[in-house]
Amino acid sequence: MADVTVTVNGETRTRSVEARKTLADFLRDDLDLTGTHLGCEHGVCGACTVIVDGRAVRSCLMLAVQAAGSEVTTIEGLAPGGELGTLQQAMRDSHSFQCGFCTPGFVMQATAFLEAHPDAQEREIREALSGNICRCTGYQGIIDGVLLAAQRNREIQRNREIQRGREGWAAEKDGAAGKAGRGERE
Repeated sequence: MADVTVTVNGETRTRSVEARKTLADFLRDDLDLTGTHLGCEHGVCGACTVIVDGRAVRSCLMLAVQAAGSEVTTIEGLAPGGELGTLQQAMRDSHSFQCGFCTPGFVMQATAFLEAHPDAQEREIREALSGNICRCTGYQGIIDGVLLAAQRNREIQRNREIQRGREGWAAEKDGAAGKAGRGERE
């Protein structure tokens, strides 16, 4: 047995595990985070995808001991307090999934991809998600959901930049008004 300490969804967790236990089994069995699904258990389907230190990984292929000291994000970590994130809401709005078994893996893969490629186009998204398998859909709804999330993320970023510009302008205006009120010149 080996003691493994991992930060999962922002919370540091320590457990004693067998050296051969996969990260997927550790998350599901030891931490009761069952949103990570096991499909093929060979790294082919992508249902078990989680984010480890900012990278999407197949948790069925990674040992829990290999994740020691890492930051791990599971599907549960994307909706703190039950609030859907931008990607999750966009996928819901796009009716991206049917049965839902593959959903966590697709969402985690897309989350990591959009973090690294916020301006991704359809072709790039298709390529990024090509390692995930869904047996129910024709994939177009999934792609549409990721495209919608990317668009919404860009709008959020643009609005933040506009707000920062307004705040900067207001601060400059207030500073100039303060100087004028004191008879100072710029």
